[in-house]
Amino acid sequence: MANSRAQRTVLILCGDYMEDYEAMVPFQALLAYGVSVDAVCPGKKAGDICRTAIQQFSRHQTYSELRGHNFTLNATFDEIEVSKYDGLVIPGGRAPEYLAMNESVIDLVNKFSNSGKPIASICHGQLILAAAGSVKGRKCTAYPSVKPVLVAAGAHWVEPETMASCTLDGNLVTGASYRGHPEYIQLFVKALGGTVKGSDKRILFLCGDYMEDYEVMVPFQSLQALGCHVDAICPKKAARDKCPTAVHDFEGDQTYSEKPGHDFTLTADFEGLDASSYDALVIPGGRAPEYLALDESVIKLVKEFMEARKPVASICHGQQILSAAGVLKGKKCTAYPAVKLNVVLAGATWLEPDPIDRCFTDGNLVTGAAWPGHPEFISQLMALLGIQVLF
Repeated sequence: MANSRAQRTVLILCGDYMEDYEAMVPFQALLAYGVSVDAVCPGKKAGDICRTAIQQFSRHQTYSELRGHNFTLNATFDEIEVSKYDGLVIPGGRAPEYLAMNESVIDLVNKFSNSGKPIASICHGQLILAAAGSVKGRKCTAYPSVKPVLVAAGAHWVEPETMASCTLDGNLVTGASYRGHPEYIQLFVKALGGTVKGSDKRILFLCGDYMEDYEVMVPFQSLQALGCHVDAICPKKAARDKCPTAVHDFEGDQTYSEKPGHDFTLTADFEGLDASSYDALVIPGGRAPEYLALDESVIKLVKEFMEARKPVASICHGQQILSAAGVLKGKKCTAYPAVKLNVVLAGATWLEPDPIDRCFTDGNLVTGAAWPGHPEFISQLMALLGIQVLF
């Protein structure tokens, strides 16, 4: 597990149609590092959901938007005591447009700002900072269309060179978009007093079309934020090619629903890859594993990591690939419950994922049932790799 001598507690300020990645990636990354995180929304309580938005660049003059996952809050806004928190995170998306008009939100942000505690805000989240008067005289970046508001609020605008750009000014961390999460989260952890040990690792992600949206990006950026070198590959694709993803959610039906997710950009070529240069393999779930399990080059790659006893972390339907590769015999393993048949027939001992966010480590193998388990999933992989976050 991620180590901490004195646990930090962070608040995430949520709202309907906040950007999907900009809420969940920092939320689950910080939990994986051993930080306690409360997610709240005005007018809502613990257990309620906020709908999210998938925003990404398109061939049009501005970004497109689709429906994202349902994000479950774990704390109640009206019960917040600012004094118990060490930092504040503000996601972007469309939520900040209306949250910036909410007096209780402005009061909350002012309390954090006046206390000098770290505040991390990304994309359109800076609209809330501007409304609270928290950017006057401060260096600040954001999604480019937010520039006029920040300039009018007295900020020293920093033009983002890329959509991954971030800016640090004292206790204030600002980012242009979710592409910058690795640096954004890294700067926030440092502002909280955190240090990372053992992060000189190289990690490979095995991707495919319609892998689950969260199950690729959350661990991918969480590991990058720790300082790891992380590559993503897909059979028959090359670096800079894209894989479409799928949003799998639980919405009251007998099985999960599916919606279109973000497009995920690969970072390395599958052909000619030197797998021996990587320290660990991560296999996201979703629908991709169904067809990847039929690819002999994928099977060969998985066997290479397992035979070398390097850490392998697989989640949800990813275990379909492990089953097809014949590497689960004698292993203790969980997966999405519908994949139990594959796991049992492959000779593994089935571990019931109860609750659904439960993850398990058996030797070099980490398995999880679904994306709600990312904090445990990432933390257990960190433990195998010898990575620690210390406060």
